[in-house]
Amino acid sequence: MVRLASLRLATILLGVASVGVGTLPAAADYHIKKDFGGYVEEYKAKYARIRDRGERVIIDGICNSACTLVLGIVPVNRICVTPRASLGFHQAYYDKAWTAGVKVTSAAGTAELMSVYPNPVKQWIASVGGLTAEMKKLKNGYDLWKIVDPCPEEF
Repeated sequence: MVRLASLRLATILLGVASVGVGTLPAAADYHIKKDFGGYVEEYKAKYARIRDRGERVIIDGICNSACTLVLGIVPVNRICVTPRASLGFHQAYYDKAWTAGVKVTSAAGTAELMSVYPNPVKQWIASVGGLTAEMKKLKNGYDLWKIVDPCPEEF
C-alpha cells in the first residue's frame, strides 16, 4: 500500500512539474530597427542581459556604432538579419559633451570595440580598410551573411 501511494505521489508530482515547465515563458525576441549607438559600456551591459536571458536578436534595420557590439556578445546562432538590416562601424570617439562638440577619436575605445567583435567582423573591417572616423556600412547580402544568418521566414 505504501509503495502504491508513493507511486501515485510520484506520478502527481511529475504531472505538476511538467505542467509548470510547459507554462514557463519562452525567451523573447529583441528587435533592432533604428539604433544609432551610444555608450559602449551601456551596450555591453544591455547585450549581456539579453544573452543571459536567452533572447534571440533580430536585426531589422539600422544598427550602428555601439549597437554592433551585439555581434560579439550575444551568440551568433541567436542573431539573424532581415533584408532591411544595415550595420555601421566606425572608430570610437569621446563624448562630444567633454570635447566641446568636437569629434575626437579614442584609440582605447576603438581597441575595446575590436576586442569584442568576433573574427568574421574583424575580417570584414580589415577588408574595407579598418575602422576610421567615417561610418562603414555592411548591408544585406553575401558579406553580411558570412557574419550573421538571414532570418528564417517565420520572423
